[in-house]
Amino acid sequence: MTNPTTRNRTAGPTGRRALTAAARAAAKRAERATGSVDAAAEHTEERPSGRTVLVKAPKDGWEDPPEPSVEPERDDDEEESPAVRRPPRPLVALLGVLLVAGLVALGVVGWQYQEGRQAQEARGEALAAARKTAPVVLSYDYRRLDRDFGRARGLLTGKFSDQYRKTTAGVVGPAAKKYHAVVRATVATASVVSASPDKVRVLLFVNQVTESTQVSGSRLDLNRVRMTMNHTADGWKVGAVDAL
Repeated sequence: MTNPTTRNRTAGPTGRRALTAAARAAAKRAERATGSVDAAAEHTEERPSGRTVLVKAPKDGWEDPPEPSVEPERDDDEEESPAVRRPPRPLVALLGVLLVAGLVALGVVGWQYQEGRQAQEARGEALAAARKTAPVVLSYDYRRLDRDFGRARGLLTGKFSDQYRKTTAGVVGPAAKKYHAVVRATVATASVVSASPDKVRVLLFVNQVTESTQVSGSRLDLNRVRMTMNHTADGWKVGAVDAL
């Protein structure tokens, strides 16, 4: 029969050696685990701050897991680059309307300026033409009526030329022949009443000297005449004559 005391003594040193080896292995594992934790903590401290993007792992797992990507945080107070910023659409539409309105206004101003300049030129031309035309239209000599009336009609527009012809042929001509009338007209002064590029109204103060068998000597008449001058392809011509 085996002595229990002897078995315990024999197994004692061996058991202590096994326990010591297990303790050393556990200590090494704890040391490795502690080192891994420290390394992970150190790696975490070195990693820049920001938002981490999580990537879903594939079904079979990662052979070489990717490093987590870090997206830098954006400062909300940071202004966008001028090249990126765009004006809002209502502002763009308003700018377009203002641009069109400005172009229209510029066109109107340009047209008004052009018309005003042309009207100013017409004033001078029509006034000079009226001063030359009035003596021809308002003068005649009973001895050469056809020539005088013919010259006058060449200075008139179509409708007024027809009216002038009818009046001189039906009234003025027969009276001039009957009383041997000679009328000479001169312009004392003239001024423009209204003007546009194609039509100018001129007020003339005309002196008419009349000689006939009805008066002894000569008679001077001071007349005011409003003459409408129309611009034609042949220059300025008389469109109407009104005695005032």
